[in-house]
Amino acid sequence: MLKTINTRRSVRKFKPTPVSDKDIHDLLEAAMNAPSAVNEQAWQFVVMSGKVLDEFLTINSNTPKSAPVAILVCQDLTAEKAKGYSVQDCAAATQNILLAAHAKGLSTVWSTVFPNNAKAIRSLLNIPESVQPFSCVPVGYSAEGEKNITSRFDERKVHHQSW
Repeated sequence: MLKTINTRRSVRKFKPTPVSDKDIHDLLEAAMNAPSAVNEQAWQFVVMSGKVLDEFLTINSNTPKSAPVAILVCQDLTAEKAKGYSVQDCAAATQNILLAAHAKGLSTVWSTVFPNNAKAIRSLLNIPESVQPFSCVPVGYSAEGEKNITSRFDERKVHHQSW
């Protein structure tokens, strides 16, 4: 597990090779097994490909455009038991998607969903008002080649007992 965590890197260019339904299922299962505030599991997911993904990418233009599939992670505000904590639930779910994909030999990047795009995204995907698009994770096989992986550990950012 530590190797998966320490070698995962963001990829922004993907091959057109399809990702299997089984792999997407596994990523969603990993997402739904993330830690959650008071076990509220205040997340919902939209899997996008083809024309729908293309339309999404015109709305949320910072998301890389070459992945064959993407997972939109959404905050389900009606499921919140601990108000305001669904953002942490969705962050943990997103991280689990990234790690599970890397463990399966897939590549991803965590892309932001800009709040000013939420209305257009809701309209495109028929998302209810009580659900907030949170992050988008394009999934595919890297077209970037091998990444130079170095540790990001920095002892200067570690403090013991106090600052």
